[in-house]
Amino acid sequence: MIDRDQVHKVALLARLELTPAEEEQFTTQLGNILEYVEQLSELDVSNVPPTTRAIDVSNVTREDELQPYPDRDAILDSAPEQEGDYFKVPKILNSEE
Repeated sequence: MIDRDQVHKVALLARLELTPAEEEQFTTQLGNILEYVEQLSELDVSNVPPTTRAIDVSNVTREDELQPYPDRDAILDSAPEQEGDYFKVPKILNSEE
């Protein structure tokens, strides 16, 4: 289904340097993966609804409640740099934009 030349070409396109042993190993592994996908394509899934996960996942969240810090000055004092009542951080935006 996939041969060593194809693995070599994909590695070259992905700028990966593979040893001959790695090319052989990936040829076998990718061949096994493609055979499995081929088996899956034989299944009748016309009555199966599309999903993004095998199991349902729901986020458990809490209400966001504003709570003042007990010792705001201690937190500001622990910062490497501060300017007034704020943390001072390095500039990350290019001034030319």
